[in-house]
Amino acid sequence: MAKPKLCLIPATVGGKVYSILPSDGVGDFDFTRADGSSPTGVTRINAQGLIEEVASGVNRLNYSLLDGEVVGCPHLLLEPQRINDLQRSQEFDNAYWTKYQTSVSANSFISPDGTLNADKLIEDNSNSTHQLGRAISYNSGTTYTISVFAKSSDRNLEIGAGNTNTFPAKAIFDLSNGTVLSSTLGNPSIENYGNGWYRCIITATALATSTTNINFGLTNGSTLSYSGNGVSFIELFGAMREQGSYPTSYIKTTSAAVTRAAETCTGSGNAATFNDSEGVLMAEISALADDATERRITISNSSNTSELILIEYDTPSNTLHAFLYDGSFQAEFTHTLNDITTFAKVGFKYKANDFALWVNGFEVGTDNIGNVFPNNTLDVLKFENSVSLNKPFYGKTKQIQYFDTTDIDLEQLTSWDSFRAMAEGQLYTIQ
Repeated sequence: MAKPKLCLIPATVGGKVYSILPSDGVGDFDFTRADGSSPTGVTRINAQGLIEEVASGVNRLNYSLLDGEVVGCPHLLLEPQRINDLQRSQEFDNAYWTKYQTSVSANSFISPDGTLNADKLIEDNSNSTHQLGRAISYNSGTTYTISVFAKSSDRNLEIGAGNTNTFPAKAIFDLSNGTVLSSTLGNPSIENYGNGWYRCIITATALATSTTNINFGLTNGSTLSYSGNGVSFIELFGAMREQGSYPTSYIKTTSAAVTRAAETCTGSGNAATFNDSEGVLMAEISALADDATERRITISNSSNTSELILIEYDTPSNTLHAFLYDGSFQAEFTHTLNDITTFAKVGFKYKANDFALWVNGFEVGTDNIGNVFPNNTLDVLKFENSVSLNKPFYGKTKQIQYFDTTDIDLEQLTSWDSFRAMAEGQLYTIQ
């Protein structure tokens, strides 16, 4: 297979996102996240599968978890701005949190970050609900996502609003089997973080502008109110409330809410990198959520919005979109994926009267009519729209490859054994 002109395989944490090719640094991306000082509250999943805080302005190489275990190579994680509105996210013994028929023993267990800082929420012996909560304000029509990491001894977890007429969220999570046991309101989900830890999540849209509690409660099976024994408990870590329709990476807080700024990744390549006449853009990517937003990766003319090559996630649900635009659409493809939050290998080929889209080893679209760019104008690759800083690619990226020729085996390039073939061909070792 031909050698890529530009190749990004995320491998280094730092202020830039470094490309393997070209080797002179022209292919490196400028990374931006406008944090405060370190520690920032911004986190990633490291190679050991642990939550790890990252320094200010540093990109995040995040590892995927499957059944609580790290799988595969890291990906570059780019997320939108989010704020964790809950203070004392790891300090449930603090007076910030109100205890209802419960008590808290601080720093009793090893948390998902690998240190002794998870708290023990213990039920008392009253016949009642057994909860811990915090009153917080909501704005009518705004969607919020609440999450907390929990681990069971012999109890399950309920996440619920004190007044569901304000915030319609209520679900019970089975902490032994890692499932949503029951749900009456909101959209719940659960993620396995290993060692018995689960991130329990619920999303809902506020019905009123008001203040009500977020409650984390113990349940006896699916029973919320019961006679406690004064001994049973669950472990808690990392509470979070953020505005948005899906959860993002954990943001640690202490005495104030913490903002994780939006992340951008731009500025790779120059006019000598890209071929206006023909080429292939390949990306191994997944979306953060199927949230009906446009998330773009583009090769473009840095001073002209009318010349670009694009791969993006788009609407409607689970849509992959690719096109070449030169004042008008010269070639355009849409393809429906089973799940855009699962990694896909996408290859877009362009040449006059010879365009194609490949996904996961299969050709899913061709177009034999269309022009390409008349002059050497393509000069930059970005994780966002061509010129204006909008429609950024919020998602996960395992690799980007650009070839300045269409003499490429796209079936091999986009199939699932192509990464190893490419890496070993360039004398890299896969570990």
